[in-house]
Amino acid sequence: MSYIDLNDIQGNVVKPYGRFGYPVARYFFLVFTDAVGAQRWLNTMIPHITTGAPWPEPGTPAEVPLPDTTLNIAFTYQGMKALGLPRKTLSAFPEEYQMGMKARADILGDDGPSHPQNWDPLWQDGPVHAWMSMNARSLEHMERQCDWLLTSIAQTLGDVVLRDGQRSPDGSLKPWQDAAALKENGRLVPKEHFGFVDGISDPYFKGCGSPPEHVIGEGKPTRGDPATMAGWEPLETGEFILGYRDEACEYPYAPVPMTLARNGTFMVYRKLHQNVASWRDYTAKAAEGYAGAQEKLEAKMVGRWHNGAPLCEFPTQAEADAFGTRLMTVRAELKTEKDPERLKALQKEYAAMRLKLKAFNYDDDLDGAACPLGAHVRRANPRGALEFGNEGAFQTKGALANRRRILRRGLPYGESPDGTTDDGEHGIIFMALNANIERQFEFVQQQWVNYGNDFKLSNERDPVLGNQQLDAQGQSTGHFMIPGGDSPPHFCTRIPRFVETRGGDYFFIPSVSALHLIAKGLVDPT
Repeated sequence: MSYIDLNDIQGNVVKPYGRFGYPVARYFFLVFTDAVGAQRWLNTMIPHITTGAPWPEPGTPAEVPLPDTTLNIAFTYQGMKALGLPRKTLSAFPEEYQMGMKARADILGDDGPSHPQNWDPLWQDGPVHAWMSMNARSLEHMERQCDWLLTSIAQTLGDVVLRDGQRSPDGSLKPWQDAAALKENGRLVPKEHFGFVDGISDPYFKGCGSPPEHVIGEGKPTRGDPATMAGWEPLETGEFILGYRDEACEYPYAPVPMTLARNGTFMVYRKLHQNVASWRDYTAKAAEGYAGAQEKLEAKMVGRWHNGAPLCEFPTQAEADAFGTRLMTVRAELKTEKDPERLKALQKEYAAMRLKLKAFNYDDDLDGAACPLGAHVRRANPRGALEFGNEGAFQTKGALANRRRILRRGLPYGESPDGTTDDGEHGIIFMALNANIERQFEFVQQQWVNYGNDFKLSNERDPVLGNQQLDAQGQSTGHFMIPGGDSPPHFCTRIPRFVETRGGDYFFIPSVSALHLIAKGLVDPT
């Protein structure tokens, strides 16, 4: 097990805050007009940065109360320049980070309605130098901490400026981006706007601080039983954090000096609008004549049922519904049960049910009869399916899927109350953390989301996220096949674009010690 100093790593790298009880978030974007003044302000922020120091698992008592809000910071390449980093250090950053997301639009498939010219004004009118995030236990906590941050920025007298230009639901432009867990019947739910449970698992890597049993379904597959720890191993730390060995037994490419890079990582920030009305209208019509009806067709496109149950483990809706109902019942009983023995039994049952959401692979479904080869979750995380049948594939240093994993962060934003229109401001704030943006996030986006060759699907795109193209008559060329097993397959054609990019950029998340170097102007690449 490799050792990493979690106290030196920013908390958002190893903690999906929503899972720890922080359902609201606010993202701020800053510009630095004076390097010295910005360094001075940054120095005042460092004591408030939330680190990766381990927190107790949700539902277990904490010896020290957790904070009401969290705070983290990251910088674009232009931001690093504005902070006065040496030229040698700046030139050592990876090319894709230096270029920024807008300049990589062609690689990412950000065309048509996702083209940068259609992004929020924030990303079109002037630079963005820094991203700051707050996650909070409640909106009241958020507002209080927001006032503190705005006061600190105002006290710089213009050396640090809060950018506006983010479209809000009422059409106005706001100086920050709000995001929050959605509600159903007044209750917070871990779903996105298409109605699917999201954020079920995250890559497990050496030294991440999570309990060892979390490796099941979240590590890299070994071909052992996927329902046990024998079926998984932790990914190498260097896939996600700079300064450590990666899956190629090498140290990931990093800027100099190493004191700046070590314990840092790169972040992709994307504001993704969801066309909820188009999704519902299309899947309703595409399900006409399909034996499984609309909910099953949507599940085939996503790879999971609405309640998160994976198709490989729960092939019918009845099985998925029964599982979901029991999961909710157990969860509710856990909150009220007083009898120690009964409570212990419920905890054991709940842990086993949670495992069913992620402790699986596709070894028994190589033809996609249960979960189609082109389904969204199978593309995003093939769970070793691409290497199956290739002799020695797992002995190679470049085992395909293990080098394409990304840490997912973010929350939904906006509301789509009735789902009758695509208009408005609602979607997902998507953040991907990885040691190499080009090898990990960009590869997944370009080759697995917007192309299908690795899955032997030619030019078929991800049916949910793909940038479906138009033919000469203006008709969508998007298509998706649902294998029928012993029955004829079902073909979905003319799939529209359900998700559109509204802005984003590439950021570097320094370690806490690196923040001190930057704030004191002590970054020395010599």
